[in-house]
Amino acid sequence: MRNRLRRTAAGLFAAVLLAASVTSATTASAVPSSGFDNWSCKPSAAHPDPLVLLHGLGGNGPGNYSYLGPFLAAKGYCAFTLTYGQADPNIPVGGTVSIARSSVEIEAFVQRVRTTTGAAKVDILGHSEGGFQSIYGPKVRGYAGQVGKVVALAPPTHGTTFGGLVSVGDYLGLGPLVDQVLQRFGCAACDELIVGGSAVKALTTGPIAQPGTKYTVIASRFDALVTPHETSFIREPGVTNEYVQDSCPLDPVGHVGLAFDPTVAQLVANALDPAHASRVVCAFGPPL
Repeated sequence: MRNRLRRTAAGLFAAVLLAASVTSATTASAVPSSGFDNWSCKPSAAHPDPLVLLHGLGGNGPGNYSYLGPFLAAKGYCAFTLTYGQADPNIPVGGTVSIARSSVEIEAFVQRVRTTTGAAKVDILGHSEGGFQSIYGPKVRGYAGQVGKVVALAPPTHGTTFGGLVSVGDYLGLGPLVDQVLQRFGCAACDELIVGGSAVKALTTGPIAQPGTKYTVIASRFDALVTPHETSFIREPGVTNEYVQDSCPLDPVGHVGLAFDPTVAQLVANALDPAHASRVVCAFGPPL
């Protein structure tokens, strides 16, 4: 009888251990290692640095990255976005306030992503003004040590001769809201991003690229907003500058279309993970 009870107790103990291990495995497997704006996401060993995605002027995070966000999540990344620089928190239009003010919000978001995911560093992907912020913040705000890679799509790095950067919002169907914001609050960022603008001077005084951070700048020869096109490029050691048309000469993608072009998506993925770069299959991005 005693032996039977002992065997029964041992069996129950083994069952408890098995159930605990199954529960633990189930719980562990339930934690996603990729996702777009999924705050339970924990970066994998293959992609240890989560992505911070910065939108263009007059746009917002979810809209600007409605294509690239899910694309990068499918590649195995934890990707997060925000809408920064809102003149009115009730209107989903961002990036119109001063570059300096927006950069404070972005830095706080970077810290939130790092803290939540447990990552030491983030990678930053920025489009248009977001591309400028991806370069400006690590240098001017001083957190380059927390950034592994920067991929900037058509940033007005050295200033643009054309001020119509709010077309990002127009493409996202936010045109009337953008107009409302501009009429009520103006556009401090617009003035700061033109040639000779105050934010441009702050970025371009001294070296732009920061030690320990790898930079890739991607532009289009058909960009009608950030002009001249080479104003995007950072001609410094350790920076890769490329036109979409270097890989795909017939791709007519414009400034806004860079965030919605399958060709650009592949270039971005290769820049983020050059050790596993794949051949670029040419597509046709929106010529806007």
